[in-house]
Amino acid sequence: MNDDFFDAVYNPDVLSCIANLSSDEVFTPPGIANDVLDMLPQELFQSRDTTFLDPGSKSGIFLREIAKRLLRAQIPGYERIAREIRQKQREGGTLDPDEESFLEVLQENIDHIFHNQLFGIAVTELTSLLSRRSVYCSKFPNSEFSISHFDSAEGNIRFRRTQHIWDKNGSCKYCGASKELYDRGDKLETHAYEFIHTKKPEDIFSMKFDVIISNPPYAQDTAGAGRQAKPLYNLFVEQAKKLHPRYLCMIIPSRWFSGGMGLDDFRKSMISDAHITKMVDFTNSKDCFPGVSVSGGVSYFLWERDKTSECEFTNITNGETNVMVRPLNEFSTLVRYNSAVSIIHKVNALTKEKLETIISSLMPYGLSTSYRGRALKTERSQLTLYASNGVTYINRNEITKGLETVDKYKILVSKTSAEHAGEPGNDGKFKVIPSSMKVIGPGDVCTHSYFIIGNWDSESPAKNALSYMRTKFVRFLMLLCISGFGLSKIVFPFVPMQDFSKPWTDKELYAKYGLTDKEIEFIESMIKPMDGADEDVEP
Repeated sequence: MNDDFFDAVYNPDVLSCIANLSSDEVFTPPGIANDVLDMLPQELFQSRDTTFLDPGSKSGIFLREIAKRLLRAQIPGYERIAREIRQKQREGGTLDPDEESFLEVLQENIDHIFHNQLFGIAVTELTSLLSRRSVYCSKFPNSEFSISHFDSAEGNIRFRRTQHIWDKNGSCKYCGASKELYDRGDKLETHAYEFIHTKKPEDIFSMKFDVIISNPPYAQDTAGAGRQAKPLYNLFVEQAKKLHPRYLCMIIPSRWFSGGMGLDDFRKSMISDAHITKMVDFTNSKDCFPGVSVSGGVSYFLWERDKTSECEFTNITNGETNVMVRPLNEFSTLVRYNSAVSIIHKVNALTKEKLETIISSLMPYGLSTSYRGRALKTERSQLTLYASNGVTYINRNEITKGLETVDKYKILVSKTSAEHAGEPGNDGKFKVIPSSMKVIGPGDVCTHSYFIIGNWDSESPAKNALSYMRTKFVRFLMLLCISGFGLSKIVFPFVPMQDFSKPWTDKELYAKYGLTDKEIEFIESMIKPMDGADEDVEP
């Protein structure tokens, strides 16, 4: 038995400071791994029959920490006894029969745990070596240095170089990866993760698992001008459920709370799944993964096959932890802030119509982000075009949609939010929408870089609506549906419609909806003032 096992190997813990592969393949800190394991019934670790699978192993942290818990439960006090025996050996002492017997029992338990209870699927060849080194104390468990000997060089942590299966459109039929980007030679990783590139995941190890636990890869780049990343973590969750484990835990981005980018069906499935009994959500991913920006934050959950209940939902924001037991499907969007639930109830009770009814879709005039007009206006009838490169001019016949609003007053809003990666500033507050939001008039249109709000015959109601948009009240309700740095119509389902014959201030809105001092304080603590504006001063 390796003398360093579960002792020097863990102190200092190299896995707590290892650099991440990318923001989409994030190593799990040991502390977070143990927080996730704490959600499981701890009697699982007392049984020699409980089986565990990490289908997205990168550092091996989950399997390593599970092994420690299994040993502690099955041989109480083993760490202290093993240390004393090793110290005696280092000092040249002779072990007595009880000590010899203890080492035999310890090795038997280690062999049983590693051969029969712990299994992993590595995401790359590199991480397979790292995972084995973390778990077996050797990257090759058939070597003399392995804490438990296997006949194969991979042990129970496997890696198979899997290929994408391309459809006629050049996308992988399993994960949606682009053939243009991932049809690679043998010397490069395919990132075709084995667990989600099969119709029968149960055939990988030909066994059932009591617990599936992982921090899977998050996304994969797609081809095209925007190169948006396609989410993968939802595929790992869905595939794991097909194996019908007793318990499922995964750390995943929280972007699915609001859907979008292929996540709408996944969101509906998750919030309606009463088997999700616990969830912990980090508004800022850096509170979970130090130094790592994951747009929209991250969360982990406990899914229990044999139990249904309302969810114990924990949100962690700016160091504050808020816990509430509630149904996840109360709203179409999963609201991450427990303190916001009562505010939404009050808004919905008083105002049924929502602002989203007067908000355009993206690309409101059928003009792409790259569309450009002429630098000079040569005809009076030409329209003013707002684009990311500034103002140019186009002819009316270049507009393919949205004609009903061309000759009206409306509010121009950038589809890019004001915060990097959907994260708060150093003060813990969000700005939500850019200060450049403004009223544009008849003859003004925009590209896909913007969307528009409203359709008024005169400028006055448009300005009043703009005063409403600038309030912390509105921007807080928008925040509840923002999962990244993008803005669109889908972030407005909680924002109530108002009478725009008058301007609005936060003070008026707080009074109208009967918000308590505590609710007002929460909103004020979350939202930054708009640049250069006192929002409670009448325009």
